[in-house]
Amino acid sequence: MDYIRIPESELDVMQVVWDQMEVLGGPVPRTVLEAEIDKVRPMAQTTLLTLVSRLVKRGVLKAEKNGRSSEYIPAISREEYLAQRSRDFIKKNCGGRMSVFASALTNSGLSRDEIEELRALLAEDKL
Repeated sequence: MDYIRIPESELDVMQVVWDQMEVLGGPVPRTVLEAEIDKVRPMAQTTLLTLVSRLVKRGVLKAEKNGRSSEYIPAISREEYLAQRSRDFIKKNCGGRMSVFASALTNSGLSRDEIEELRALLAEDKL
C-alpha cells in the first residue's frame, strides 16, 4: 500500500474502528461507530459520514452494506499504519537513523521497566 497520512479527525474514526474490530471480532456497524466516536470526538452524523467517505475513497476503510445500514472494516491494520508513520517520522526527524531515534527515546524519561521491555522485544526479534 502506498504511503497514507490520515488527518487527526479521520484517525479518530480509524482508532474507533480498529478498537471495535477487536471487541466485536468483525465488521463495525454504523450505529456502533456513531456511539463510540461520540465518546472520543463528538460530531454531527453528517460530519462522521464525510470522514468515513474520505477514508473509503482513500482506500483505508471499507464500507459494506448490511440491510439498510453499513458496516466498516479497516483496509489497513493499526500496526501497518503505525509502522508506516514510524518509518516516516524517523526519516524526517532523525535523518533516517534509528540510532538517533533510539537515543532520543531512551533519553526521554522512559522508565527502567519500559527500557527493559524494549530490550526484551529486540532480543525476541519482535521489533
